[in-house]
Amino acid sequence: MPKKRRTDTSDASDEEKDYRDKRKRNNEAVKKSRFKSKQRTQETFTRVSKLKEDNKVLEEKVKMLTRELQCLKDLFLAHAANKSQASLGGMDLQKLLDDIPDDKDQSNK
Repeated sequence: MPKKRRTDTSDASDEEKDYRDKRKRNNEAVKKSRFKSKQRTQETFTRVSKLKEDNKVLEEKVKMLTRELQCLKDLFLAHAANKSQASLGGMDLQKLLDDIPDDKDQSNK
């Protein structure tokens, strides 16, 4: 009978060792998974920040191009109405650009 106890003890010891090994592997896998998740979250936040900055730059470009388009439309209409550019003599184009209100500013009011 002592041999059976040793085998039972040995089997229990083996099972316990297997369990500890599985727990250790599982803990490592969980740690790795959580690290990857945190890394993906950080990358997402970084990408969102970059896209927000890009969006601001593009919005400013749209505003500038909208003002430029409006100025060009006004110049064309003035030219078409007068059949000459004499009426534009002495006008400061930058002042014209600055005087044109943004479409977004008008829609927000």
